Amino acid sequence: MIAELAFHLYVSAAGADANPGTAERPVRSIARAAQLAKPGTVVHVAPGTYEGGFQTAASGTVEAPIVYLSEVPGAARIVPPADSRKQEAWDNRGADVVIDGFEIDGGAYRGGTPWLYGVYTTGSRSVVRNTKVHDIARDAAAMRAANTGNQGGAGIMGDSYYGGLDITIAGNTVYNIGPAEVRSNLVHGVYLATRGAVLNNLIYQVVGDGVSTWHDATEVRILNNTVFQARGAGILVGAGDFYKRTGPHDGSRISNNLVYDNAKGIEEGGAVGPRNAYTHNLVYGNRTDWRLRVGRAEATVAADPQFVRYDRLGGGDYRLAPGSPAIDAGTLAAAPATDLEGVARPQNRGIDIGAYERSTTAKTSAAVP
Repeated sequence: MIAELAFHLYVSAAGADANPGTAERPVRSIARAAQLAKPGTVVHVAPGTYEGGFQTAASGTVEAPIVYLSEVPGAARIVPPADSRKQEAWDNRGADVVIDGFEIDGGAYRGGTPWLYGVYTTGSRSVVRNTKVHDIARDAAAMRAANTGNQGGAGIMGDSYYGGLDITIAGNTVYNIGPAEVRSNLVHGVYLATRGAVLNNLIYQVVGDGVSTWHDATEVRILNNTVFQARGAGILVGAGDFYKRTGPHDGSRISNNLVYDNAKGIEEGGAVGPRNAYTHNLVYGNRTDWRLRVGRAEATVAADPQFVRYDRLGGGDYRLAPGSPAIDAGTLAAAPATDLEGVARPQNRGIDIGAYERSTTAKTSAAVP
């Protein structure tokens, strides 16, 4: 909900960066709006196509975050420029920032530096939500860049390299990350390298892990995600190559996730402690379902999830069909209050496993690209 007393700025593909950013005279770029933003600003981005490869550095406060809002969900589309100079479509360094409702489309690469990240955020308490990120690091040049010096890449990354903590990645659809039929342990769907949360995301067709935690990751909530067709692990819980800390990844909750048809299901790696809780996950149909070195899985559902329509390449309907073993099989503990589409949880006797909560009143089609 946007406070009535918030400061408002406006961005339009028909605007000009010399404008003041009012509704009548919008600026042209999100980067210019960020230069004008202050705590409590809502940056309204009109439907249209915008060139990516920019950085936002302005910070909000806990009480007054800066919100970058696509006014029509998914209609503000960010694409590569003609001569890319950045590895990130959107590089956010600001703390207390919300990025909400965009499409990051790296599919039309036109030259220069290939994108390795859709959204890269390192601001403490930053949030990336309701955003579609796809076709990142899709060609050979991008993979060479990702592998140079262990650079890596991701659809969405929350990082502690510049000190960021408590980053939330929620309600996003992330797919086609890395070239088809390639395996990489450096390029992932959602990559969290700090304390934070990964909630309600739909992730598929990724050359590395669907959800990967590494570097300074610890005390992470990984809840109600649906992950399929990752060529690494569906979910990797780990830490190592530390930036700011040296302790293990510990005290995390990994619950209510649907991990299906990946090379590996849920895996631990690197430095992990004994207090990570793996409960009420559906893990099935992966070449290897579990690889836990220290932790123990509890209340696992090991059965076909029974999607409405499964297509491993995308374009399916990844809600739960009637009779799915994931229905009511999750745990209420720490579960998000709503699902990927905003449906309230629970709808029936219990929480459903995965990004979608089954509802008889939900829209009739949830097909995704």
